[in-house]
Amino acid sequence: MYDVAVIGGGVIGCAIARELSRFNLRIVLIERCAEVGFGTTKTNSGIIHPGHHSPANTLKGQLVVRGNTLYDTLREELNFGFRRIGEVVVARSREELPVLDRLLAQGEEKGVPGLEIWDRKKLRREEPNLSHKLLGGLYAPSAGVINPYEFAFALVESAIRNGVELLEDCPVRGIERLPRGGFTLVLPEASLDARFVINAAGVRSDEVARLVGLNDFTIHPRKGEEYMLDKRMRGLVQRLIFPVPGATSKGTLIIPTYDGTIMVGPTAEDTDDKDDLATSAEGADAVFSFVREVCPAINRRDVITEFAGLRAVSDTNDFIIGATSVKGFINVAGIQSPGLTASPAIAEYVRDILADEGLALVPKRNFRRYVQGPPRFAAMDLDQKRRAIAGNPLFAR
Repeated sequence: MYDVAVIGGGVIGCAIARELSRFNLRIVLIERCAEVGFGTTKTNSGIIHPGHHSPANTLKGQLVVRGNTLYDTLREELNFGFRRIGEVVVARSREELPVLDRLLAQGEEKGVPGLEIWDRKKLRREEPNLSHKLLGGLYAPSAGVINPYEFAFALVESAIRNGVELLEDCPVRGIERLPRGGFTLVLPEASLDARFVINAAGVRSDEVARLVGLNDFTIHPRKGEEYMLDKRMRGLVQRLIFPVPGATSKGTLIIPTYDGTIMVGPTAEDTDDKDDLATSAEGADAVFSFVREVCPAINRRDVITEFAGLRAVSDTNDFIIGATSVKGFINVAGIQSPGLTASPAIAEYVRDILADEGLALVPKRNFRRYVQGPPRFAAMDLDQKRRAIAGNPLFAR
């Protein structure tokens, strides 16, 4: 009998598993794909949001600022790619300027640090390659960029070092409630029992909930297409560039990634197909027609790769995190943006729910918080590269 079974090895499930590995518990993390982070996580925009976009009366808004503040410590412990570069929400018209003031007030209410309104002159000085037609911006220095798949790998490596068991290529086929309490999870080649089940199954979390008879929310996937530009565009912008947000998304962004490339996107297209990861000419047209208004130097001919991901949008349009009417079954669903940012705070939130539900959390005396992280060959100097190749010839490939 496991104490906790976490269904879903995206960044949310990995963060929960790592947080729970601090305690004397038997934990299993179950992922349907060949590797953790192979769903929404690996097609994420890789942005750590400051927190002023989400209203304080939503669960998103309550968890995003706390999540943002945890990343500096996590980077020290887990050695994933992360850098705070700041962001600017830009106004393209006089009608959008009051929105900057509203976002400023919303962020200050939530404790987002360092927010500043930039006028047109300040914006041109700080980001000279943006369109000179822009009227101003809201600057947030605590925004950052991350390699989200590296973060998921680091979280799960840490969790495994602290005793979590990982099952991959292992979709959950069924969940049966045990008469004495707890659950049997039916897997492709076996089954296992657990006292508590955490449903962090991303775009399929509504399907997992239905396995225990719950039908109180639905996930409506929203596809986002992203386009990566050639590294020669490095430095075109120094910060994340956001438009004034729309009703359904934060809009089409210009993203200086952790590795130095520029990425543009995403789109926001609702779909009924939970496996739809296709890019399209229409998506590219929408992305580039918009970003060229904001930054005319961006050119579609500089695209080196493109991809799409699915956001797990719930019918509540907010995170769904909490205990359910099925005792021991906890939903962590509808985790769309800013889910990556909030993930460490979500893990703490779920930890506290489990404690309230009766799970004894006895801290380990020997919790191992550090992992080495991956080597970054491209960032090495010539001598370091030669030593790496001498130690492992695969580095030469």
